[in-house]
This record gives sequence, C-alpha cells and structure tokens, in this order.
Amino acid sequence: MRFSKLFRAESRKSELDEEIAAHLAMAAAEKRSRGVDAATAQQQAQREFGNTLLIKDVTRHTWGWLWLERLQQDLKYALRQIRKSPGFAASVIGTLTLGIASTTAMFTVVDRALLRSVPYSHASRLVELSEGPDDQKVRYGSLYLDIAAWRDQARSLESIAFFRDNGGRSFLEGKTAITQVQFTRVSGNLFQSLGVTPQFGPGLKNLPDSFATTEDTHSMVLSDVAWRTLFNADRSIVGKTVQVNGEPYTVVGVMPRGFFFPSASHFIAESESPQVWAPLPLGAKDSQRAYDSPFYRVIARLKSGATLPQASVEMQIIQNRVASGYADPEWRSSHVHVSLEQFGASDVPKTTKTALLALTGAAGLLWLIACMNTTSLLLARASARQQEIAMRGALGASRFRLIQQLMIEGLLSSGISALLGIALAIGATKIFHHSLQQSLPFSIPATPNFAVLAALAALTAISAIVSSLWPAFLAARSPIEPALKQGGQRSGVSRSQHRLRGALVIAEISISLALLAACGLLLRTIYTLRHIPLGFRTDHIIVANMQIPTYRFAALNASQLVYEPMVARVSHLPGIEAAGLMTEVPLGQTFQFRVQLSDKSSKRVSSLFKAVSPEIQRVFAFKMLRGRYFNAQDTASSEPVVVINRAFARAYRPREQDAGKLVGMQLMALTNEERHNRGSTIIGVLDDFQQQAIGRRAIPEIQVCLAQLNPSSSFYMAVEDIAMDLAVRTQRPLVQVIPEIREALRQASPELADSNITTMDQIVEDSYGSQMLAAHLLEIFAASALLLCVAGLYGLLAYVVSQRTREMGVRFALGAQRSDVISLILRQAGILVLTGVVLGLALALASTRLIRSYLYGVSAHDTFTLIAVAFVLLLSGAIAAYLPAHRAAQVNPVEALRAE
Repeated sequence: MRFSKLFRAESRKSELDEEIAAHLAMAAAEKRSRGVDAATAQQQAQREFGNTLLIKDVTRHTWGWLWLERLQQDLKYALRQIRKSPGFAASVIGTLTLGIASTTAMFTVVDRALLRSVPYSHASRLVELSEGPDDQKVRYGSLYLDIAAWRDQARSLESIAFFRDNGGRSFLEGKTAITQVQFTRVSGNLFQSLGVTPQFGPGLKNLPDSFATTEDTHSMVLSDVAWRTLFNADRSIVGKTVQVNGEPYTVVGVMPRGFFFPSASHFIAESESPQVWAPLPLGAKDSQRAYDSPFYRVIARLKSGATLPQASVEMQIIQNRVASGYADPEWRSSHVHVSLEQFGASDVPKTTKTALLALTGAAGLLWLIACMNTTSLLLARASARQQEIAMRGALGASRFRLIQQLMIEGLLSSGISALLGIALAIGATKIFHHSLQQSLPFSIPATPNFAVLAALAALTAISAIVSSLWPAFLAARSPIEPALKQGGQRSGVSRSQHRLRGALVIAEISISLALLAACGLLLRTIYTLRHIPLGFRTDHIIVANMQIPTYRFAALNASQLVYEPMVARVSHLPGIEAAGLMTEVPLGQTFQFRVQLSDKSSKRVSSLFKAVSPEIQRVFAFKMLRGRYFNAQDTASSEPVVVINRAFARAYRPREQDAGKLVGMQLMALTNEERHNRGSTIIGVLDDFQQQAIGRRAIPEIQVCLAQLNPSSSFYMAVEDIAMDLAVRTQRPLVQVIPEIREALRQASPELADSNITTMDQIVEDSYGSQMLAAHLLEIFAASALLLCVAGLYGLLAYVVSQRTREMGVRFALGAQRSDVISLILRQAGILVLTGVVLGLALALASTRLIRSYLYGVSAHDTFTLIAVAFVLLLSGAIAAYLPAHRAAQVNPVEALRAE
C-alpha cells in the first residue's frame, strides 16, 4: 500500500493541506461562536494547532518512503542546476566521459584477452598435459601409447581426452557458399570430458579408441556459428550429409551458442569462426613410438577432491615408467617430463599481456586525472555555492541532507558521463579495430559485455564518490554564519581548500607528464622504425593471401594447373606491370616454414624456406649482392637452384667473409626427391631485408623456384599446397584493380575468391604491431591528459582570480601596475607547474621502464624526450595561466571595490 501511494504523493499532499485547512476552519468557527472576532479566532486556532510545516513533515514521515521522495526532489534540483549552469555541467560531464570511456574501452580489451573464462563445466578441474625434456623449456604433444598408459594408471584423473587439427586448410560446403572452417579431430570422450553436450542432436559416440576407420569417423558436430552462418540455423541439418574438403560427413549435432574449442594454434580467435569436430581415427603409426608417429594435445579432468600438484606428482611417476618404453635414448630424454597446466589459460603472448596491462594502467591514470579535475571543479562550485548551502542549513537542513543533495548532483553527472562513455568506447574500439586485430589474436566485441558493464557501473559510482563526496563534505561542514554575512561568498574559502585544489592540479601535471613521456618514447620508436631501409619496394603493390583449398589440389600440380594460368591472367590485366607468387611476402604474418641444413664443412642452420616465382623480383626489386635471381629457364627439368640471403651465408659459412663466394656452391637437394644426391646450386645471394618485423635482425632464408617444385617433392606439400601469396605491381588505382584480381582468383578456384586482399603498404604498417597500437592509444591518452591538465590549471587560476577581485582592486588603487598583477598570477601558476613537472619527471623515469621492450633506437630514459615533454607542459601551463592573469589585469578598481 505504501509503494502504491508513492505514485500519488502530490495528491496526498493536497489532501493533507485540505485536511489541515478544514481543521483550522472548524477551530476558528468554534471560537467565533463564542464571540471572538474572526481575525482573533483565526490566530488562536493557528496558535493552538502549532507549526503547520512541522506537522506536515511529521505526517509525511508516518507515510513512509520519505527518503525516496527526497531523492526525487534532489534529482529534480540537480537537473535544474544543469540547466542553470550548462557550461559547468558540460565541463564536468565531458571530463568524466573522457576518463570513463578510455577505461571502459581498455577493460573491454583486457576482459576479452585475459579475464574471459572457458565455457566448460567445472573448468577449474580441466588440465592440459604435455611432454618434454627435463629442463622443461620445450613442450611437445603426446603419442597415443603414452596417452593409453596414462589412462590405465592415473588415479587422480577422471578422464583423459585428446585431439589434433585435421591438417591444412579445411572448407565446408554450406547451402550457398564454401567457407573455410576450423576442423579438429577429437577423441570420442572429449566433449564428455569438457562437460558439454550438443544443444540438439546425439553428438559423437563415446566409443573406445579404434585403429580402424569406421563410419563413425565420418560423423561431424557443427559449432553454433557454422550452423547459423552456413546452414541458416536449420534444425533439420542433423542426420544430413555435408561436404568437408570434398568428403562426406553426417551431421550428428550442433554445439551450444558460445561454445568454442581451441586448435593447436589459437585459443580465442576461433570462438568467432566456424568450427567443426569429427572423431579421430587411429592408424598403424599410433601403435608405436617413432619419430613419424602423430602427436596429440591432451586434456584431462581432475577427480573431485584431487588437486593439480597431487596430479602432477602422480603423472610424473607414471611418465618415468612410460619413458622407459622409448628405445632411442635421445627420444626418451625428450619425453621424460610431463607437465600439467590449467586448461583454458589465455594464449595471448606475454609481451602483449604486458602491453595491455600497461595501456590499461594508462587509461586508469587518465580516469584518475578526470576525477581529480572534476573534484577540483566541484570544489570551486561548492565554494561558490557556500551562501546557498548556508541558507539551506539555516532553514533546518541537516549535513547529511546537504551532502546527499551534492552527491545526487555528482551521480547524475557521472550517470550521463557513463552513457556517453559507452558510446565513445564503442566508437574507439571500431576506430582501432584494425590495429587491434593486427596486434591481438582475437576480435574485440563491438559492445561491452556484462563484466564490462559491471565495471562501468563501478567506475560511475567511484567517479561520483571520489569527485563529489569530498567537496560535498567540505561544503556541508563549513560554518553558516560567515557565509550568510555580506561578502561571505568570497571570504568563506579556507586556505586548506586552496592548497587542496593546488595539490590536485600538481598531481594532474605529474601524471600527464608521465603519459606524455611514454607517448614520446613510442613515437620516437615509430619514427626510427619508419626510417629503417626495408630492402624492397612497397609502393603500388597488391597482395592476395590465398586461402588454398588443400583437398582440391591434393592430386594435382598446383603450379601448372592453377598458379601459372592465374598469374598469366592477372599479368594481362590493364595496367599490371608484374605479378608473381611467394609462399609469404616480406613482413607477412600468414605462413612460415623452416628447414634444417648442414654439411660436413658447416654447422646446422635453421632457415626460412620460401617458394617463389621469377616475377617476384620485378614486383619487390630485391637487391642482389651476387649472382642472379630465378628466370624462365628454371623449370622442373632443369638443374635445381636456390637463392639465399646474406644472413644464411653468414650462418652457413661463418668463416667466409664474402657472401658472394657461395654462388655456385652445392646445397642438399631442396626440390624433387629423386634428385637428392645431386643437390641444389646457389645461383644468387640477396642482400638482407626486413622479413618478419621491422627492426629485427635478418635471419637465414632460402628461396626456391616455384616451377621446380612438383607433387613428388617433399617440400611441395609443406609450402605450395598450403600457403601462397599473389603479389601484383600496378600503376592503376588500387581500388580499380582489386575487384579484377578477385575475379581472376575466383576463376582459378571458387574458394580463392574469399582470399584476403590488401596492399604492401598496409602490411608494412601492420608489421609495427603492438608498438603502433600502443603509440596510437598513448597519443589519445596523453593528449587527453594534457587537455584535462590545462583545463584544471585554467579552472583553478580563473577561480582564484574571481575570488581575489577585491584584492586586485585594492592593489590597483594603491598604485600596482598591470604587469605586477600578471606576474603575481603567473608566479602562482609557475610554482604549481614546476612542482608538477619535477614530480612528473621522477614518475616518468620510474614508469617508462614498463615499455622498454617496445622501444627501438631510443632509451627508456631518453633525455631529449623528457626535456621535450617537460617543455610542452611548461608551455601549456603558461598559456593556461596567461588568460586568467590577463583577465585579472583588466579589473577596474572602482567597479571591483563598489561590487564588494
């Protein structure tokens, strides 16, 4: 009843007024009937009734929900204050919006990378097992015989499952298109071990491991993403046959929405891509411990009550017995140790984690600066409203009531800032989406999830408390009498409040300088990297990273039947200067293949291995130190030849000073199996160029002619049948050429039409990776911090000038010059700025160590950068201080004294 009456509070107040009026009228009428005149009767009735306002207040207390009524009153009053002072409200809301948006955007990334939990039942009991040598620096997968032994002997593990990627790229034929999917082969008990069942369909059969391929190995489970995007969420798909890599599979289930499962390479990225799972058939090689036996990733579930340390001790004892089954001593030493780790931990590299945490810290500092600035503004506002607050206190308002009113105003501003912050954070993630994709192995959601929204709510509440509670408390506890006196509005501000606002400005300046220093160091790093010679041309080059349908080319010579006709078709397009193929273009991040080479006169060398077509030299213009590049005469029937780089020459023959002397030397065969004994001839040496990332030392690289590889070569399946980039040089506008190239790819093979097409300039830009991302984000954080810092300094000095107007008038009346007043204000500002700069330099020296791993060509304590950012802050502070100082110098002493 009380809650229902809350919505008719105004009508109940009217009823109460009518009831009191009726009571007073009846009392006055009774007195008039006794002979008292009307005016006296009315006065006596009112005197006997008592304080009407107090009675109304007590009556409303008995109704209940008075606190909510007062809350509504305070909210309406806060809205009126915003309408009354739109400039002040915009300053507070804009400041908080900037701080909340930056923190929310970074927390969205961190939540996606480091805090996301895996969608499995009792995920804390899932562990991943891996084998390795005693030093534990290297980790391998596990052989099936080891897994079988663990299953038989382990007592602390409830179940053990295993899986591996299907190998190569996999394509699923949907209703309207053929799409690349993540195809994982799993043991029959894997989903049961994870504690997850399909949302519909029977799922995979939990059969004993079999060494024979049965019809069960051609059953398949789809992810929810694959089911919705490729089959239009058709529930009748269960029981139907679909084609994966040209082979038929029967769909037996669809996993729940949000479920994902890692492959051998990535953990998070696959949650947004279509996935399929099929049973893992075991072969003859699984029944032995040999170098060519397949390896599997292993997942186990701890028994209820078992701990990870207990299971680790037990599994190590079992592995000691298992390792004795390896006949080869070297092979045995590589599998003597077993490691158990929590399954589902993020695969984000440690350096990326460090960068994300550092950027989150920077965003937190920006939020802290925003809170400081807002607190400073609210302190000034509370000082200006001292007379109003004193008047409310004199009329009976308690300190709690006054604090509540000011807190409501702060919460309202923070709430509006939170809404604007969400929009700004979403916009920021969209703007930086491409940079984030290049630096992080997962996609960033367009909208914050529940965890981020909860963090946003917490930030909003903390912002309101930090920014409003302190000024509200100081304002509410100020004495009433001085503020009510004439001029009290200007005299009630204590020296401690001035010092407090000055301390806040100093803190803003010091934190801003630290952010500016980190930003300056990263910008100098980017500048240095941009001026490193790449060793090849990048202008007017289009690169298509082709999604090779491995299954389609398995029995074909892809070079003769697909690549050569496709390159010829692209080369004849209008405006194309050259077109060639390469397994991976320089600075690409798509595919890498390494080989180990050695002979009697040299040490073992690990080298990048790339297959290229002769036209690549025309596209990239690699610099030749000696010899020649491939040409049309290098064919499958000609002498096998290779081209090496200078880094390979140094590593292969370190005593040979002249890399060109390796031209004509024979290497072990790198092309066809039947010509192993003949070897391959080095025909040219390339100068070192930027290969994997700008600024890294060149590593050994061997290039072979694509035309000399055929399906009988051991390297054909390793490179040509898996990855290939098409590089095209053109003088036409790239936006006109890209559709024509995509059509040429589609004609070569329908699956190639979905290949990623970009420019070489963009690949170079992306190669800066996390350094560029960190630099861009710190640019925004540092610029925002500088803006807030300048605004805070300006606000403080402007307030000081407004409070000291009478003083300025007296100074002028006593003969002070305008330059004296300007220097007075500038000295006050100079003390704040210099103090903040000194503290900021100390903070910068301590904090820039966090980004040391991202710097190139510049020290973390670079003197030039620190001096430059200090100068920027001093200059900004001087500009912010001059405007209030100039305003103070324009004060008319007569008007100032008359106003006082």
